[in-house]
Amino acid sequence: MLTIGCHLSAAKGFLAMGKQAIQIGANTFQFFTRNPRGGKAKAIDPQDVSEFLLLAEQNGISSILAHAPYTLNACSADPKVRDFAMRVMADDLERMEHVPGSCYNFHPGSHTGQGVDTAIDQIVEQLNQILKPEQTTTVLLEAMSGKGTEVGKTFEELRRILDRVSLSEKMGVCLDTCHIHAAGYDIVDRLDEVLEEFDRVVGLKHLRAIHLNDSMNPLGSHKDRHEKIGQGSLGLKAFERIINHPSLCRLPFYLETPNELEGYAEEIRLLRELYHPGE
Repeated sequence: MLTIGCHLSAAKGFLAMGKQAIQIGANTFQFFTRNPRGGKAKAIDPQDVSEFLLLAEQNGISSILAHAPYTLNACSADPKVRDFAMRVMADDLERMEHVPGSCYNFHPGSHTGQGVDTAIDQIVEQLNQILKPEQTTTVLLEAMSGKGTEVGKTFEELRRILDRVSLSEKMGVCLDTCHIHAAGYDIVDRLDEVLEEFDRVVGLKHLRAIHLNDSMNPLGSHKDRHEKIGQGSLGLKAFERIINHPSLCRLPFYLETPNELEGYAEEIRLLRELYHPGE
């Protein structure tokens, strides 16, 4: 079965997101842990979580993905910004233990002129301080498009971070189709080769989630502009190949396309029709 969902608003809690997912034909979803442009998080309601977990079990909802706010930058030149990232991520991971076995995705950050080497040192230092042996949440590094001074634009940069995290079993990677296309990885015409390169450099065993987005910009643009499925430079055929690829088809897919719920429901319906692994 295709595990697919979209980005939902967490404003009304886990139960509301679960009901919305079911409503649009999804069996997973992604959400921001707090305001994507801010730092304050809504208090966890234990009853809401309990009711959601029951709903999820009854309706086959699995592999939910929390997304860190965009304001996190673990490798900023400003120590106050790095401290904010540390405190927010630590709090997020503690809160995620209310929904055991989930994933938590974050952007590695932008080095703001310090250089990639210093940035990786700072990201690794933060992860090594925050990750705990007892946590059930897997933390995912998101592959980036390479705009500005972003870290994580190449598979090699992701691997350099993973290699130095002490609790490496708590880590994974999320590939975003728009991002890696913009970063120069040709997943339209050379999907097999790109995945072989990822496996050689990072290891497919570390790949835990896919952000499924078309791109407004061409290959190698280094611009992060998402488009609706089939309406951008990747095209519908590329997504059919991606969701059915033997190395990817059992992973959870999360839509971050410019849509409201009705549009997400249509994309989910379309992608389910295109899903035929093993044929």
